[in-house]
Amino acid sequence: MDDAEANSSRFPLPEALLDFLNQNGINPSIYAASDSIPRYIRLKPGNDGTIEEIEADIGCKLEKVYWLPDFYHLPPDVRIASSKAYRQGMIYGIDAASGAAVSALDISVGDHVLDLCAAPGAKLCMILDCLGSDGTVTGVDVAKHRLAACRSMLLKYGLGDHCRLFVADGTTFSLLPIKANALSETQSDSVYKEWNSRRPWKERKREAIARENGSCKVFQPTQEPELIFYGRNSGVVGLTRNELYQMVHCDNVYELGYDKVLVDAECTHDGSIKHIQKFEQWGWTTFRRRVLEAERTDDLAILQLQLLTNGFRLLKVGGFLVYSTCSLTVAQNEDVVDKFLSENSSAELVEIEAAKSWPCKNGRIPKTLRFDPLTSRTSGLFVAKFTKLAIQKEQGWHLHK
Repeated sequence: MDDAEANSSRFPLPEALLDFLNQNGINPSIYAASDSIPRYIRLKPGNDGTIEEIEADIGCKLEKVYWLPDFYHLPPDVRIASSKAYRQGMIYGIDAASGAAVSALDISVGDHVLDLCAAPGAKLCMILDCLGSDGTVTGVDVAKHRLAACRSMLLKYGLGDHCRLFVADGTTFSLLPIKANALSETQSDSVYKEWNSRRPWKERKREAIARENGSCKVFQPTQEPELIFYGRNSGVVGLTRNELYQMVHCDNVYELGYDKVLVDAECTHDGSIKHIQKFEQWGWTTFRRRVLEAERTDDLAILQLQLLTNGFRLLKVGGFLVYSTCSLTVAQNEDVVDKFLSENSSAELVEIEAAKSWPCKNGRIPKTLRFDPLTSRTSGLFVAKFTKLAIQKEQGWHLHK
C-alpha cells in the first residue's frame, strides 16, 4: 500500500482504518469514489405516476437504476428526509446493494419470511412490499430501540398488516411462522387481540423501570422473545400466549419453517461509505473503539456464524437464505460461509439468477457476490444465497421458547 493509494480517497482515511484495510488485504483506493456515489431511493409500489411530482419536490431528476426495479439514484448531496415524498411514505432511502440482497431472496406472494437482523427497517419494508397481500414477515432484532424504529417505519408506510416484530437474540430465536388466523367474534381475554399503540399500564411501567436501570435497550440472553408489534394478518391475532411461544419439534421445521430467511449480519461496516463518513463528525477514536478493535472483529465473526447457522436452522427444506454484510473483509464473509458449509451438510450455495445484470464482482467462493464503491457505485456488500437440501433429520433436536 503506497501513499498514492492511501490518499486516493476524497475524504481522509485515518491511520487506524488504513491499518485495518492493510491487515485485511483491502485496497484503500476502493474509497476513491466515495464523494461521487449516488444517493439511492426506492419508489413505493403504486407511485409510478408521481415521478414528476417527486422530482419537483426534491429538486432533481430521478435516474432509474437499470438493474434493480423501483430503484432510482440521485446526486449524492441531495437530502430527502425533509421532502414531502419521504414524509408521506412515497419513497424509501435505501442503498441499491441492500436492495439487491432482498431481491436475491426471490420472494413470492404467500411466502413466510424471516428477517433475522431487521433494524433499521428499510430491507424489512422492501420484503413486505415484495410479499404483497399474502404471507407473513417476522422481524427480529436484539436492540429494542432499533426495532421500535422498524415499527415506526411499518406504520409510516402502511406495511404492518402481515408483520410481527420480536426483540430477541437472533442466534437463538426459535419461533416458526404461523398462518394468519381469522378474527373471531368471540375472543376471550386470554388471546391476542388486534394490536394498538396504547400498551397496557403494567407493560409501560416495566419499561420505565428498565429505563431507570439502564437495561431496556439490549435484549438479555435469559429473556424470551418480546413481541412489540403484530399486524392483523401476521398470524398472531387469535392465538394464546402459549400457542405463540409453543415448542416445536425439529421434524416440523423441515416443512413448517420459513420459506425465505434474510441474515444481514452485524459487521464492521467498513464497506459502508456513509457509515464511515459519519465518524468524521463522531471522531476517529470512536471509530477505532467501536469498529476496528481486534477483539470486536473476532467476536463479530463468531456472531455472524451463529446468526447464519440459526437462520438456516429455521429455514424449511427447499427454502432460500441470503447472508449479507456491508464489510469488505474475507474474515466476515467468505470465511464465515466456508465454516458454515463445513458444519452444515444440508446447506448448498446457489446462483443468484438476477445477478447476471448486477454491477458486482464474484466473491472468492463461487456463487458469492461482492458490491463495492468502485465497481458498483454503491456501498460495499457481500451476498451469498443458500438452499436447504432434504437429508436425514437429526434426532432429538427441537425448537424451544
